[in-house]
Amino acid sequence: MGSTKERYVVDEKGQRVGVILDIDDYEKLLADLEELDAIRAYDSAKSSGDEAISLEQAIKEIEQGRG
Repeated sequence: MGSTKERYVVDEKGQRVGVILDIDDYEKLLADLEELDAIRAYDSAKSSGDEAISLEQAIKEIEQGRG
């Protein structure tokens, strides 16, 4: 993100209760979260010890299950 321009929403005691971000910063944050989620899913799948199969094999197995 680098140089974000966040603004804070404060309550009557002056405590920060929210933040306002520029839309570009918000969209970058969402993209980063999506990438992190994909990395975590990959790491989880890799450490599961399950046997990897090709996409074609997975599709074939799914289609056989529908029959």
